[in-house]
Amino acid sequence: MLRYPLIHPPLLGALARAGHGSVVLLADGNYPYATAVAPGVETIWLNLRPGQIPVDDVLETLLGVVPVEAARVMATESGEEPDVYRRFRELLPGTPLQPLQRADFYAIARGPELAVAVATGEQRLYANILLTLGVVAGS
Repeated sequence: MLRYPLIHPPLLGALARAGHGSVVLLADGNYPYATAVAPGVETIWLNLRPGQIPVDDVLETLLGVVPVEAARVMATESGEEPDVYRRFRELLPGTPLQPLQRADFYAIARGPELAVAVATGEQRLYANILLTLGVVAGS
């Protein structure tokens, strides 16, 4: 029995196969997984129903498992910042959110560095985040 905040076996396996510089996509329920994820990349389906599981719950859990060195979000067309970004900043202190235009965000998600895509039931708009994994410092 795992005594760990993350107990989802396929997600643990996908994270274990990722390494420094790999990218993890956490995406909302509106994300086009069929067309905006790199071919062959495993998608972990955590979208039980609308609103479940929220992207920030997944992010909070992952942060107990992997180091993050960079975070990129999808910029809105209006330039206004979605409320969910505030929660991302709370969870990622010291890691600035880099806003990307939609096409640039999708290009990274379709790129060779994407290790895993996580589908959530998140309903807030623009609740998509690309996490670049860091390294664990030696003791």
